[in-house]
Amino acid sequence: MTTKQTKQARLKSLPGVDHLLMAAGESGLFRDIPRTVILDALRTTIDSVREDILADGTPDTGDAALLDRAAGLAGDIMKNRLIPLINATGVVLHTNLGRALLCRDALDNIGTVSASYSNLELNVKTGKRGIRYAAIEDLICELTGAEAALAVNNNAGAVLLALNTIAQGTEVVVSRGELVEIGGSFRVPDVMTKSGCCLKEVGTTNRTHLRDYEGAVNENTGLFLKVHTSNYKIQGFTASVSLKDMVTLGREKSIPVMEDLGSGTLIDFGPYGMPAEPLVSDRVAAGADVVTFSGDKLLGGPQAGIIVGRKETINLIKANPLTRALRIDKLTLAALESTLKLYRDKREAVQKIPTLRMLTMSYEVLARKAGALYKDLEKAIGPNADLEMSDMESRPGGGSYPDLKLPTCAVTIQPRQISVSALEKELRAATPPVIGRIEDNRYIIDPRTIQAGQEEILINTLTTILNKK
Repeated sequence: MTTKQTKQARLKSLPGVDHLLMAAGESGLFRDIPRTVILDALRTTIDSVREDILADGTPDTGDAALLDRAAGLAGDIMKNRLIPLINATGVVLHTNLGRALLCRDALDNIGTVSASYSNLELNVKTGKRGIRYAAIEDLICELTGAEAALAVNNNAGAVLLALNTIAQGTEVVVSRGELVEIGGSFRVPDVMTKSGCCLKEVGTTNRTHLRDYEGAVNENTGLFLKVHTSNYKIQGFTASVSLKDMVTLGREKSIPVMEDLGSGTLIDFGPYGMPAEPLVSDRVAAGADVVTFSGDKLLGGPQAGIIVGRKETINLIKANPLTRALRIDKLTLAALESTLKLYRDKREAVQKIPTLRMLTMSYEVLARKAGALYKDLEKAIGPNADLEMSDMESRPGGGSYPDLKLPTCAVTIQPRQISVSALEKELRAATPPVIGRIEDNRYIIDPRTIQAGQEEILINTLTTILNKK
């Protein structure tokens, strides 16, 4: 029989979907799997085997082999795509890994609110329609000193909404050194264009002066915008204009002033040995008409964009039709309210909000965590890897503190039976996946971002991989 005839014979031997569907019901391999998923898996399996045959492969075309293959595929289809994992990178606000972890108070409140009807837009005292932001507005104002506030789906949305409300059709004056690009290739100039504003660049990349803003003012100037460069830093021969000076000029020229803080924070990180980041309350006190910042970065809450400022301006923003398109849902509101309440006691916030706890974790605590992990791994892995405890650096991540390096003590692994890249790949394929990093041909495990209870899972996973014969 020729090669062509053999290939044709194999193709003819492939059973039909109806035949396999009947066999699937009798096999017991597809319990609790919907019929639509079984059909999809069977069709995909047959197509895959057919392509293999056409490529001169010799796959098993028997019912048992095909059903076994389809069952594995059906199981994969039924799995959740969004899954928890172990972050061993030491990057606290890891954008790819979901940024901020929610505190227990927020998780509990989400469960309570989502399992029942709520007063999302009902004023229970009057029995009339309420305001969605009532749950958080007074709290945000209390913590920041602002006259009014609201929250939308993210900070890019907050900036877009504020610009569209305040300065649509007018020129927005901004320093060239502040025209940042944030994650996902979203650029401030592009956001401004979509908001209906006209960008008016002033100064140079590294030096901008108050006279540059003043010289840019004309009859079509609608806003002075200051953007905190939270994801990069210019060093050396630099100059920038303070918010306070911009506000003074804005009052003289009757031009509103807005600042986008990006990350934004409600606590001073100075006492924890970290550089100062702009406090939202300080920016409000400096007189900005509008300040925007994120809920899921240094605040440590859910993804949200928070807008604070003067009541007159915030009321205009609330009335913008875009506000409805960008509004947050009840689950975000529940998480945000619970997170914000913790900030009434800053020490409690640092202890209970995972982002703050990880950022402020001392080297001594990290060394103890690394030491315990090292001892357990040494017992479990034995001679199959070289282990070390090493002083290294963690990163805040999430576009905040671009040049800050947090001292940490990590455990490094150099496997003897497999390559470091193979170890990294197998850890990513584990359940749950483990995400670390590779440096100097060693796999790095930074305890800063490993959560309580995950150590045992990590040790068991590494033991299974490294002790393979």
